Amino acid sequence: MQLTLVNNSKKRCPKKFIDSWMVALAKKLKLKSKTELTLVFLDAKPARIINFEFRGREYATDILSFESSVGDLSSELGELVLCPSVLEKQAKEHEHSYNAELGYMLIHGVLHLLGFDHESRSPEGRKQAEEMYALQDQLFDSLATKFNL
Repeated sequence: MQLTLVNNSKKRCPKKFIDSWMVALAKKLKLKSKTELTLVFLDAKPARIINFEFRGREYATDILSFESSVGDLSSELGELVLCPSVLEKQAKEHEHSYNAELGYMLIHGVLHLLGFDHESRSPEGRKQAEEMYALQDQLFDSLATKFNL
């Protein structure tokens, strides 16, 4: 996996962890080695603005997923926008490390980019949400063991 990391937040990004985690995740998901993914880290205010602009929700959220606009002809998977201050808060609430929360949300975002959805309220949507969360938990448990999280 080829990562582009853009840190526009005040918090330092654990680049080594992210690189290793994403390579391991790409292997688990059998993604091509040339698959490109951009990760953008933002402080709460710009994250809130983007969340409102694209989802109509006026709060900073943990992660937003934006599919590639190039389509199937590209190796570009898309872009994930993360808010470290929200991830820190969630890590404390879930009583685990920042890296564990970050890793979990990176899995979540990549699954969205691969077409999974959990927001539809239809019976089909609820079934897909169950599948997404089960796969997310399975991937996390496997990787968390490898990374001692």
